Amino acid sequence: MDFQSYWLFVCASVVLCIVPGPDMIYLLGRSIAQGRKAGIVAAIGINLGGYFHLLAAMLGISAIIATSSIAFTILKWCGAVYLLYLGCQALLAKQAIPVEANDATQSAKLKTIFWQGFVSDALNPKVAIFFISLLPQFIQPEAGNALNQLIILGITVNVIALSINIAIVLLSQVLTARLRQSSRISIVLHKAMGAVFVALGLRLANETR
Repeated sequence: MDFQSYWLFVCASVVLCIVPGPDMIYLLGRSIAQGRKAGIVAAIGINLGGYFHLLAAMLGISAIIATSSIAFTILKWCGAVYLLYLGCQALLAKQAIPVEANDATQSAKLKTIFWQGFVSDALNPKVAIFFISLLPQFIQPEAGNALNQLIILGITVNVIALSINIAIVLLSQVLTARLRQSSRISIVLHKAMGAVFVALGLRLANETR
């Protein structure tokens, strides 16, 4: 793979990563409602989901999802139901769940947010199709091992995505830190996050290829 093609891929990845989507909205929801730690942990969970999709692309699973309407629909509905579950859980919560405080349950809360971020990304069929449709376009057969090129491109886009997501978390944390100091506003933010998750779930359920 020559430098020009790789640089073009980097630029394309940056543009795609800053376009708002379910992962970014989930990330912002956690950051705004629960603070910096929650946002960063969510970003890492989402990023692990990206590596899951890279592995799926390497194994050919993403190709099956891209070509099979049944597989695509199953994955889509799993993701939609999961987002609806997260949304209803947040809407029904009687209080906000801060994770900035250094309490005994902080680790468990962060683990939950991490795995929610991972599952949310892993169940997104659009991400699977991204890995199987965009990455191969930048693989050059004459440059050698195609699998090695796929791995390099996959790691590149995941590193870019993580960097952008953490930057978004830090910015949103600065802008909303004062809002979370009020318990009443924290509850409102938490329920707003739940409403956003429900909306995302419904949107994903209605999406087509």
